[in-house]
Amino acid sequence: MFEINAEKFINLLAKEGINPKKLQDLVVRRLSELSKTVATAESCTGGLISKRITEVSGASNVFECGVCSYSNGIKRRLLGVKGETLAAVGAVSPAVAAQMAEGVREISNADFGLSTTGIAGPTGGTKEKPVGLVYIALSYGGATEIVKASLSDVKPLDRENVRREASDIALWLLLNKIR
Repeated sequence: MFEINAEKFINLLAKEGINPKKLQDLVVRRLSELSKTVATAESCTGGLISKRITEVSGASNVFECGVCSYSNGIKRRLLGVKGETLAAVGAVSPAVAAQMAEGVREISNADFGLSTTGIAGPTGGTKEKPVGLVYIALSYGGATEIVKASLSDVKPLDRENVRREASDIALWLLLNKIR
């Protein structure tokens, strides 16, 4: 599992010369070049990744579907997240992020499944799982990669910024796999 915070991520994008506002353009272009597809399963980002991808002309060739799986019931029934996993570790966990990504990839038959689950705030955080904690998973082939994003350092620390930063990291994770 790869771990990152907002400051490290911003520095990483700067080092790579990537404008975060262009991540979706880069992703759609590269998926098109490779004739690959993606599907998303979003909890804390509430469809923001899907929105960003579908804002790009040509997205219909590479985007299969987006599932806004805010409730645990939808995570279980639609994406195949195991009830035992939810009971044991909760929705905000690497295991649930992985099962969400794998589930959306399976139901959509996409090449890549991308998921987010976390605590965007301002409420809901605990000492163990603070506001700004987001798990992002990318499923492809026989593998699933997970990022633990500790975004409590976004400025200002609010729901919109946590969601935006999480969507940036998710798109960057996908872009890095398809470059």
